[in-house]
Amino acid sequence: MGSNAKRKTTRAKLTRESKLREKRAAKEARKLARQDDSADGADSIAPSDDTYFGPLAEDRRPA
Repeated sequence: MGSNAKRKTTRAKLTRESKLREKRAAKEARKLARQDDSADGADSIAPSDDTYFGPLAEDRRPA
């Protein structure tokens, strides 16, 4: 073997790995933000009201 037996990581691979780390960090930050929002106790679903939604909300079966 020559003196250059150790392979060096290419710049392209280093770039891919750094982008992947950034992507994972951003995903973790979004996950933590969602957990913080849900921990506030505020429901994401508003309380239901009796709003009329048109013919799709009506029962189509004859009474």
